[in-house]
Amino acid sequence: MEFDSSNHPHRRYNPLTGEWLLVSPNRTKRPWQGKTETLPSLALPAYDKKCYLCPGNTRSNGTVNDDYKGTYAFENDYPALIDDIPKNRDFEHPLFQIESVQGTSRVICYSPKHNVTLPEMSEEEVRQVIEMWSDQVLDLGVDYRWVQVFENKGDMMGCSNPHPHGQIWALNSLPNEIFKENSRQADYYIESESVLLLDYLTAELEKKERIVLENDDWVFLVPFWAVWPFETLLLPRNPVLRIPELNAIQMDSLAVILKRMLTKYDNLFNISFPYTMGWHGAPMDHSDNSHWQLHAHFYPPLLRSSAVKKFMVGFELLAESQRDITPEEAAERLRNCSDIHYKNNVHH
Repeated sequence: MEFDSSNHPHRRYNPLTGEWLLVSPNRTKRPWQGKTETLPSLALPAYDKKCYLCPGNTRSNGTVNDDYKGTYAFENDYPALIDDIPKNRDFEHPLFQIESVQGTSRVICYSPKHNVTLPEMSEEEVRQVIEMWSDQVLDLGVDYRWVQVFENKGDMMGCSNPHPHGQIWALNSLPNEIFKENSRQADYYIESESVLLLDYLTAELEKKERIVLENDDWVFLVPFWAVWPFETLLLPRNPVLRIPELNAIQMDSLAVILKRMLTKYDNLFNISFPYTMGWHGAPMDHSDNSHWQLHAHFYPPLLRSSAVKKFMVGFELLAESQRDITPEEAAERLRNCSDIHYKNNVHH
């Protein structure tokens, strides 16, 4: 018997984190052979007077939102990070180390419309969101070493408000995932004298097995080491350290591919597809960050249908991450999804 990665259990290495992943394709020869459910879509109004993110509404702390017409950012009323705290670092006992964290948290409203998501917005509107991401990273990067742009989409991801929005947290420490990515990319750069993610993208473009979408400037793929069933990685084709360093053409083409990919996500199970996404770029410091390449991670929880999700339990929590459907199968399924949003593809 010859080893077959599409059928036999195996482990895959993630060069970005230095961690391994267990793949068990024998558990489901195909992604799903049974029933698929469609959750009833909630008909949301374009404006909700009870929504604390809609234009002109009063938030719980009494602040009134601007009557904004495009994107809109404000300081989070219940921030996870605050700046006005004393500095403290106590490493007196090696088993009880503690340090204070100074930072800030902001909310970004993508649109004044309460009832849309990124794939339902126009390319021009998506481009405004990209510009807002860029402006926020530039602004916060003056004071903070790490600026994390992210979005939790859908109540399955703990998002309590359907209004299209994302968040930005900024702090001076490198968080765990960034620390791992920074270290691995730096080690690779020293050993190979080239950028890890650029070399990885070149190899993926040669194989074509896990590419979902591509244009002149960007590539969406299911990474070789993907943990979540339909996880994707978004990479620029050319060297870019951070979002603010994208030129106008790259921002335009990013808006196009982002709208197309998120439409494919929605079309996979004909729902507003939940996910956590976020941008990783070089830290905002004066170090030589030549080893970095800008990229975005998309982590959706759904596994078999609109109602069946992947749980990180048991072996995943106690040993290492595990998946059933292979990244190659996931990429093929996403590739085969239409670029026309299912809401606009109803036959009357």
